[in-house]
Amino acid sequence: MGRAFQNRKESMAKTADAKTKVYSKYGREIYVCAKQGGTDPAGNLALRGLIERAKKDQVPSHVIDKALDKASGVGGEDFSPARYEGFGPGSCMVIVECLTDNPNRTFGDVRACFTKAKSKLGTPGSVSHMFDHCAILAFKGDDEEATLEALMEADVDVTDIENEAGQITVFAPHTEYAKAKQALLDAFGELDFEVDEIQFVPQTVTPVAGDDVAMFDKLMDTLNDLDDVQNVFHNAEVEGRA
Repeated sequence: MGRAFQNRKESMAKTADAKTKVYSKYGREIYVCAKQGGTDPAGNLALRGLIERAKKDQVPSHVIDKALDKASGVGGEDFSPARYEGFGPGSCMVIVECLTDNPNRTFGDVRACFTKAKSKLGTPGSVSHMFDHCAILAFKGDDEEATLEALMEADVDVTDIENEAGQITVFAPHTEYAKAKQALLDAFGELDFEVDEIQFVPQTVTPVAGDDVAMFDKLMDTLNDLDDVQNVFHNAEVEGRA
């Protein structure tokens, strides 16, 4: 798997300082997660991980509580997930995950971002087959064998385990997220996860160089500026960047 899963972190970093936008993204994601799996973090591991991640990103408690209240039926908003796939500058592959209360508006906004960057939206499945949809759990540790044993005992379908610089990173199919996380918590007690997410990890990378770099940055910036966009995944390897 390598470090490819970090590409979303890099693309999101430019908008991380826009606090209200970050709060809005977390609020929507917490709302949908709670709506689907229940508002009690103890019984909804995905929600628990999401709230922990929100707190690490300094999202205020009132933002989290408001999203949970809405999921309980207090609020009237209703967001649903939408995913768009396309080809960016240099023929790199891009997946855009959204939460929207108006799919027609969101589709138009995302398409406009691709058009302005001389890129093209594709059909569902046009690029996602070149990504692995992974649950990624990373925590401080160095006992790779004990980690693998704990996961195997819980019958988790592990894709890969990395042991690097005092951190264990577990990759598993996205459908194994809850089972994998529970197995790790059962084996090692409370863990402070450095990464606790479901992501699309590219199977290959596409070089982006020359004039395409500016267009790629424009595509990432405009997509991340959209309120409805939650995550952007890509397989671009941009010239001059680690």
